[in-house]
Amino acid sequence: MDLKGKQKHFLRSEAHSLRPLFSVGKNGLTATWLDQLTGALEKRELIKVNLLQSADATVAEAKTFIEKNPRITVVQTIGHTLVLFMPATDPDNQRLSKKVAALV
Repeated sequence: MDLKGKQKHFLRSEAHSLRPLFSVGKNGLTATWLDQLTGALEKRELIKVNLLQSADATVAEAKTFIEKNPRITVVQTIGHTLVLFMPATDPDNQRLSKKVAALV
């Protein structure tokens, strides 16, 4: 999803109070980890991911790996933290995606 400036600003403000839900450690980035991340995004739509100091991957590598799934958008990277957004397919979970779509 290609987000405009207003949409990214809204998502960054919504993510401000969130704590990282996923971490990347010494096990690195795997397909199983990405599947779990996608499942969590399907329920929440907006999450933070933290790269631990023991992680073999850099923030840029993690961003590239996550964006292999075309539905996931990296909204922002701050230090070792990434803010991710993915619109939910279930209408019951579309709390944020409806607001983001209205900001066009």
